[in-house]
Amino acid sequence: MSVPTLERARARPPAVPPRTAYGERPGIAYLFLSPWVLGASLLTVGPMLASLYLSLTDYDLFTAPSFVGLDNYVRLFTRDPHFTNAVWATVKYVVFSVPVQLVAALAVALLLNRASRMQGIYRSAFYAPSLLGASVAVALVWRAMFSGDGAADQVLSLFGISTGAWVTDPDLALLVLVLLGIWQFGAPMVIFLAGLRQIPAELYDAASVDGAGRWRRFVSITVPMLSPVIFFNLVLDTIRAFQVFNAAFIVSNGTGGPGDSTLFYTLYLWQKGFVDFKMGYASAMAWVLLLGIALVTTLIFRSARSWVHYGGETR
Repeated sequence: MSVPTLERARARPPAVPPRTAYGERPGIAYLFLSPWVLGASLLTVGPMLASLYLSLTDYDLFTAPSFVGLDNYVRLFTRDPHFTNAVWATVKYVVFSVPVQLVAALAVALLLNRASRMQGIYRSAFYAPSLLGASVAVALVWRAMFSGDGAADQVLSLFGISTGAWVTDPDLALLVLVLLGIWQFGAPMVIFLAGLRQIPAELYDAASVDGAGRWRRFVSITVPMLSPVIFFNLVLDTIRAFQVFNAAFIVSNGTGGPGDSTLFYTLYLWQKGFVDFKMGYASAMAWVLLLGIALVTTLIFRSARSWVHYGGETR
């Protein structure tokens, strides 16, 4: 082969590989996607659209739905005092339980991040409550602990404090549910542990050389580097807290008492839908809850621009 021929061969662009069978037959890709599409349509999108329609109707499961427009939404915000109590109880639960749970999870994660022979056992022990989740058994045990002559009152009586049955006191019943939510901090703790392992040790070494103490290293290194993980846990825990149902149902026997102090939004929604059989009204409540969670999540995302750092940048 001559020199000009070699030069032309080298300058020639590489041949385009032939199209694969999937590229020639895109229907196969849609075939593999079809189970997810059918599942999302039948189990998520379809029921959501149905509930949106029912929220505009008067429907009691026994007669055909009758269209009433926005009457359910108007009644929610103007003629239902229990709705206001449910929103207030839920907001108080979210405001008190989520921050304290995240602080507890981060504190335990910092302790468990240190090298120790018993580290695996400690991690399993602290994570165990989260494995139980919001089960009925846990809520029943929690109610027994804080009822009259329960374990909590017996321990406090050793110090001369007697509160009686916590679950029947309007000022303490919500605290019982908040403590139950805080107690199950295993999931955010594990995520914090994974985030702490990603922080380079060189940053702490350099800060120590400059004379920074533990608190300064925590504030200037740990928190900024861990801010994406804090943000992630904050979003997940906030959404979860707005949807708490089992604990409130078991502790209050499904009433939301005493005095609507544990009438969480989801519990009141259940009462309207499956006790009063006002499915149209309950559907409207479900959509208000969805929009409320979306609004709070959006606010969290917007606030993240000022305190969440990704690779030294603030988003």
